[in-house]
Amino acid sequence: MASIEEIRAERLKKLEILKKSGMNSYPIETKRTMSVKDAVSSFTKLSKTKKKITLAGRVTAIRGQGAIAFINLQDGERMIQGFFKKDELKGNLFSLFQDAVDIGDFIECTGILFETKRKEKTLLVKDWRMLSKSLRPLPDKWHGLQDVEERFRRRYLDLVMSPEVRERFVVRSKIVKEIRQFYNDAGYIEVETPRLQVLAGGATAEPFVTHHNALDIDFHLTIAQELYLKELLVGGFTKVYEIGRKFRNEGIDTTHNPEFTMLESQDAYSDALGQRKFIEKLFKSVVKNIFNTYIISYGGNNINFKKPFAVITFYDLLKRHALIANPETISREELILSASQLGVDVAPTDSQEKILDNIYKKTCRPKLIQPTFIIDYPVSFNPFAKRKEKDETLIDRFQLVAGGIEMVNAFSELNNPVDQKERYLEQDKKRKEGDNDISPSDKEYLEAMEHGMPPNGGIGIGIDRVAMLLTDTKNIKEVILFPTLRPKE
Repeated sequence: MASIEEIRAERLKKLEILKKSGMNSYPIETKRTMSVKDAVSSFTKLSKTKKKITLAGRVTAIRGQGAIAFINLQDGERMIQGFFKKDELKGNLFSLFQDAVDIGDFIECTGILFETKRKEKTLLVKDWRMLSKSLRPLPDKWHGLQDVEERFRRRYLDLVMSPEVRERFVVRSKIVKEIRQFYNDAGYIEVETPRLQVLAGGATAEPFVTHHNALDIDFHLTIAQELYLKELLVGGFTKVYEIGRKFRNEGIDTTHNPEFTMLESQDAYSDALGQRKFIEKLFKSVVKNIFNTYIISYGGNNINFKKPFAVITFYDLLKRHALIANPETISREELILSASQLGVDVAPTDSQEKILDNIYKKTCRPKLIQPTFIIDYPVSFNPFAKRKEKDETLIDRFQLVAGGIEMVNAFSELNNPVDQKERYLEQDKKRKEGDNDISPSDKEYLEAMEHGMPPNGGIGIGIDRVAMLLTDTKNIKEVILFPTLRPKE
């Protein structure tokens, strides 16, 4: 079996053959008159009229011998068969095809459509030319890219060899389109907030740090859009959202990538309950519009988005699945013991809420297959959520989980600057105790709040995780075109 370098050397020789024949292997323009998809859809009409058309695409298969050859021509949307016959091509074009064309090349073919005896739609090629000569071979058709990391690292080959991978990203694009349309139809306006921030706030996560030379100061890559969006409410906007990349300096696993896509929105005069109703309508709409059904399959389970979403409190969830009888009042020592019995690791610096959250992730979340809203979290779980009026030890927050995946985090936003300052002080105290997953005090944001912020409901949607659920995918890297990877040595 020839090595890559041997194959490359052979193809460079073919490049020289094309050059000597007078054919430019990388021309500026293509004379394509229609896509393969359009040619196939208009096949009956075009084949009857014998009208010449010009198609272009990648050669994905070559077969035949002697004075005839067949190819598969794929333009990214559809594939069609091309038929090369020596006496149908002028001059040396047939021998040039035999001598210089390989699987992987992009070529342009002009001819007429006809149907073979096997009823296969085919282009009888009268003329052809090279559009882009490939110097490296595509992966073997049957074995493809066996190394999973190589699939992520060379996504372009993954897309060429795996139609199901390409379709997954088509679905992801449709998801974003449907979500954006739903928000626009609901009266929201789409805005943009800074990616470079002096303080990375709005979420409890460790940021990436970068340096700006001209200003000679450090910036943080954004971990959340939330605070800027709420400043826009102070400025008079009532419904705003942003879909954008976020960056969190955290571990990489099946549901976390350091660079990811989030939608965040703020709705003035709304609250967590109003946002729950909005989110339920959103997911029902997205699923129905993309799949024409409310029921999808994930991990071998049918998930039904038509039924009303289940609702359970955070503490009841722990009681039911972690068998902790008193999560509201349990001591740290008892909690550490429960964590140990459940196989949950506890670091010396872990706060009470972090231990509870890790227990939830290990024992509760995987059991939530049908769409479920988790409500009523302890105050310490989020520094920006309003306390519940009937129980100030809880915050008016919810998360949406389906298929065991957290997809939405939302709450009634805190608009009391005095309470916000106290929460910030708690966050700063955690930082001093060694916890880097905090949201630091932001004086400029507090100043904005003191000018008056309307009551509002905020939503955060993990776009990548929604794509995971709706494409039946277990690893977040499978729904990010270019996931974060350690560089090759």
